[in-house]
Amino acid sequence: MTSPDSTNDVDVLIVGGGIAGLSLAARLAGQCKVALVEAEQSLAYHTSARSAQQLIPSFGPAPVQDLTRRTLATLRDAVDDGGRRLAWPSRFMLVGSRGDVASEAHAGMRHLEPEEARGLAPVLREGAFEAAALDSDSVRTDAAALLAHHEARARSGGVAIHLGSAVHTAQRVGDGWLVGAGSEGFHATSVVNAAGAWADDLAILFGVERLGLQPYRRTAALVSLAEPLDPEMPMVAAADDTWYFRPDEAGALVSPSETEPSRAEDAVPRPGDIERTIHLIRQVADLPVTGVIRAWTGLRTSAGDGVPVLGFDPEAPGFFWLAGQGGYGFQTSAAMAEDATGQLLAGPEALRTGARPVSETERALDPHRLSVRR
Repeated sequence: MTSPDSTNDVDVLIVGGGIAGLSLAARLAGQCKVALVEAEQSLAYHTSARSAQQLIPSFGPAPVQDLTRRTLATLRDAVDDGGRRLAWPSRFMLVGSRGDVASEAHAGMRHLEPEEARGLAPVLREGAFEAAALDSDSVRTDAAALLAHHEARARSGGVAIHLGSAVHTAQRVGDGWLVGAGSEGFHATSVVNAAGAWADDLAILFGVERLGLQPYRRTAALVSLAEPLDPEMPMVAAADDTWYFRPDEAGALVSPSETEPSRAEDAVPRPGDIERTIHLIRQVADLPVTGVIRAWTGLRTSAGDGVPVLGFDPEAPGFFWLAGQGGYGFQTSAAMAEDATGQLLAGPEALRTGARPVSETERALDPHRLSVRR
C-alpha cells in the first residue's frame, strides 16, 4: 500500500464511477471531503454506458417504484450546462398474450386493445398479439449527458476523481479505512461500495461478508432501418420478456431482454444474439432492419430479493453499500444518492440511536436484511 505519508485524507471514498457513484459524488460535493476512484480509464465504462435509457416508473418492487418517482421528479425539468433537457416523456408499451400482459402489466399502466396499440406503434402487425398495456409516465434520458452533468457537479464541488485506480489493498485503521487504489493512498472515514457487478468482490477485499449480489447479462444493439420510426412511438416490449425495441436517432435500439447469470466481467454480445432478437421482433412488428450499427452487453446486478442495497454494513464500521440496482440504476440514482448522503453525513450511530429518521424505503434497502438471511 502507498505509505501513510502520501495518503489523501477524505471523509468519504466512493469506489465506482458509474451512475450510482457519480450521482452520490455530485450530491455530496461541497458537504464534505470526497474522492471517487474508478478502476477503468473512463467513467461509466461498464453497465452505465450501456443503458437502454428508458426510465419506467411502473416497473420494479415497491421500493424501486418509490425511488423512481423521486428520481424522475428531479429529472423532469433538469438541463445540462448547454440548456439541453436531461430527460423527456417517452411512453412504454407491453404487447403479447392476454395472460402475459395481465401478469406483467403494473399498476398505473393502461390496458389497450390491439387496434389502439397499433395506432400508437403502426409497425406492429395485425393479429400478431392479443393485448397491450401502456405506461404514459415513463421517461427517456440521455445517459451520457446525465453522467456528464453529475461529473461536472462533482468536480465543481471539489470531488477528486481518480481514473485507472483499481482498489488493491484495504484495512481498517482507527476510525476509518486505509485504502490503496492505483498509485494513490486514501484514509477515509467511510468507504462507499458502488462497484456494480464487482460489489461483492470489493467487499471481500475489505474483509466484509458478501451479500450474494448476482450480475446478469443484458445485450442490446443499435440497428439501421430502411425507413425511420416515428420518434414519438412508444418503446415496445414483449410481455414474455423476450425482446424490446424503441426508436433511436440511428434507427432503433433492440434487445433480447435476457437475464442470464454472469460473472463480473467486461461482457460482450454472443454470436447470433442480435440476429435472433431481430427475428423474434419481426414475428410481431414490421421492423425494416438493414444492418447492425453497434452491439453491446451490460451487467445488471441484483440482490436475491430484487431490491437495491443502500446503507452501512451491519458488521463493518464505515463500509457503506450502494449496489444491487438490478437495471434500475438510472431511474433510482438521484433518490438513492439523496438517501445515501443523509446516512453518510449522519453516520451509523445516528441510525442506531434513531437520531436521524429512516424512511420505509431506506429500511427496505438496508443491507442487514441480506446478511441475516445467510
